[in-house]
Parts: sequence; C-alpha cells; structure tokens
Amino acid sequence: MSVTFDPAKGYAATAPEQREPVLALSLGGVRRRVEALLLPDDLHVVLQLDVRARQEWTRRTDPVPATNLREEPHL
Repeated sequence: MSVTFDPAKGYAATAPEQREPVLALSLGGVRRRVEALLLPDDLHVVLQLDVRARQEWTRRTDPVPATNLREEPHL
C-alpha cells in the first residue's frame, strides 16, 4: 500500500483494490486498519512511504531532531 502524510488528516494509505484511502494518525494505526480490511489468510502488509510520510515518520521517531544538531551546547 502506498502511504502519504497530510498534516490535517494524518497518514493516508491507498491501493488499487481499495475504494477509499485508509486514514490514521500513526503508521501502526494504518497497519491495523488495513489488516482489518484484508482476509485473514492475506495479512502480509507492506507500507510504501512517500517522501512526506517518510519525513513525518523520521520526525516522530528521531531521538535528536536534526535542527538541534547544529546548535552550540549551552553551558
């Protein structure tokens, strides 16, 4: 499934076989909703993140934001 990110809606996953995008505030939420839509024997879900989704995922999971790496330490 292809995934993008919209700050107003969250993550949106789309696939040709789905009528409407799957929306969720987290990638885990997207995965759970997609799994609920699939048949039990077809639970192999691969999320392909576009640039916006990858940037948001990195922003949420990066322990040290890139903007702080350039700042001088305050003593």
